[in-house]
Amino acid sequence: MSTLLIRVPVRDCVFLERLNRFVAKILVEGRVDLAHITNTGRLEELLVRGRRCKIAEINGKRLRYRLVALEDKGGYAVIDTRTQSRAFEEAVERGLLCFFHDCRIAGREPRVGEGRLDYVLECNSGRVLVETKSAVLRGPSGEAMYPDCPTKRGVRHVRELVRLMGSGVRVAIVFIAAFPGARCFKPFREGDPQLYEVLTNALSMGLEVRALGIYMDDSGDIYLEKPCLDLCEDWVAEAVSER
Repeated sequence: MSTLLIRVPVRDCVFLERLNRFVAKILVEGRVDLAHITNTGRLEELLVRGRRCKIAEINGKRLRYRLVALEDKGGYAVIDTRTQSRAFEEAVERGLLCFFHDCRIAGREPRVGEGRLDYVLECNSGRVLVETKSAVLRGPSGEAMYPDCPTKRGVRHVRELVRLMGSGVRVAIVFIAAFPGARCFKPFREGDPQLYEVLTNALSMGLEVRALGIYMDDSGDIYLEKPCLDLCEDWVAEAVSER
């Protein structure tokens, strides 16, 4: 049974086109306008002309709206990374995630090496450094996948997590499957072969790879559908074979 996490004030829209990496053209209340896109993935399976979408009002200097979600399989896929982060934080603070049930958020964007991760969690067993990633690519069998395009940043984060793990620090990478009905999570080899190889090797070495499933309904409510989304069996089997 899904659990309500947060409510997002949204308005209805129709997606028209992506103008560039950060801007979408939309139709809202009969007029054409622009909306900010926070997700840097290609999102080609979701950003389809004529698809119903949800926007949130913002106080931007140039843009009035942020594109939050697009209609997908009876609900809405949440592409907005800020909304995904809010949902993750709420799930952690309420102890809803099976893998972080005894944790709370102790800090955001901790500096690690020459970069930053997303969170520091304080758990009963100690601290854990966490990086989250948006997995909104739906596979042919309902898999949630990441990434849908090459990501040097993603590769760097995984390598940094492996380095930290080797020094005895508890670390985890969490994939937010942000569409209704996600069956399991696996990396998308065709999206970035290097990321696929690095993450598969990291899993074989014992990196804590986790996933959860969320979605938005028509009113803008964000639900936790899968508090402990499984890793896809074929990918786990491949990682095990590399040990």
